[in-house]
Amino acid sequence: MQLHDIWFVLIAVLWAGYFFLEGFDFGIGVLTKLLARDRAERRVLINTIGPVWDGNEVWLISAAGATFAAFPDWYATLFSGFYLPLLLILVCLIVRGVAFEYRAKRPEERWQRNWEHAIFWSSLLPAVVWGVFFANIAHGLRIDAHGDYVGGLGDLLNQYALLGGAVTLLLFTFHGAVFAALKTVGGIRVRARRLATGLGAATAVAVGGFLAWTQIDSGDVESLFAVVGTVVALVLAVVAAGRGREGWSFALSGLAVVGVVTTLFLTLFPDVLPSTLDPRWSLTVSNASSTPYTLTIMTWCAGCATPLVLLYQGWTYWVFRKRIGTQHIAGAGGAGVTVPAARTH
Repeated sequence: MQLHDIWFVLIAVLWAGYFFLEGFDFGIGVLTKLLARDRAERRVLINTIGPVWDGNEVWLISAAGATFAAFPDWYATLFSGFYLPLLLILVCLIVRGVAFEYRAKRPEERWQRNWEHAIFWSSLLPAVVWGVFFANIAHGLRIDAHGDYVGGLGDLLNQYALLGGAVTLLLFTFHGAVFAALKTVGGIRVRARRLATGLGAATAVAVGGFLAWTQIDSGDVESLFAVVGTVVALVLAVVAAGRGREGWSFALSGLAVVGVVTTLFLTLFPDVLPSTLDPRWSLTVSNASSTPYTLTIMTWCAGCATPLVLLYQGWTYWVFRKRIGTQHIAGAGGAGVTVPAARTH
């Protein structure tokens, strides 16, 4: 295996890690409208991800940076062809971060309600657009002989891509519901578990259909194993949620998220961006990669920095591992959690 192959795998790992972590962030944002019944419960949901949401986005920065350095041609074509969708995601992430910080700065109900609307929409839209984005990558784009995208915005909204957007929205919302059940106590925990059980069944059907389409279109034996493993993990996550085993359910729903990303990258390799105009014009791990010297330097840097990042992020999750509920909220207009809650099981 050459260095460009290794970096293709590493980029896949970074995207899988990002969607595993940011997936339940997006899900919690969507659930502020679907699960919470009042302001106190919305605050509980927001506080479950309050200490970790910004750290989770480090994975996105790492994935984009690694793509830029390791596969500059891939990066250039992606960010030019998907300019508007990626701009929408960027705006949503900015608004979402501001909403988390500004929501509790003033006690007025209208102020907080407006920022809660912002959290909902800036979580829902990226959850859909990321699915459209990666479905188009797996399906292929209108790339010419110069490696440039020559299609339009409408070409990105094909049936397969729209199904991919629906799949990521359902999957992230299910992942978020399981996380909410894992991190809360009281009535919101019971409702989150109930919602996860019902939503999980619809998610399993959508994910199964999307992966079956992917497998038929461009799959092989390795991707078939990933498809089967993903669907099995998702079904088991639903069963575990129904039985109140939130820890197992969260691990399995996260495994399903990783499985979807793994399947797409397995069907993609050795291409990084297939051309639907002519297979000879596709961008591959070899013709889109940086020089071996650049990849070597990147490998040494990643080997030194990655363990430190993982240790720090693991420590953060350990510190904020306990459950919270409405009884831990200081007041109707306060800023957040004030009393430690019971340990997460």
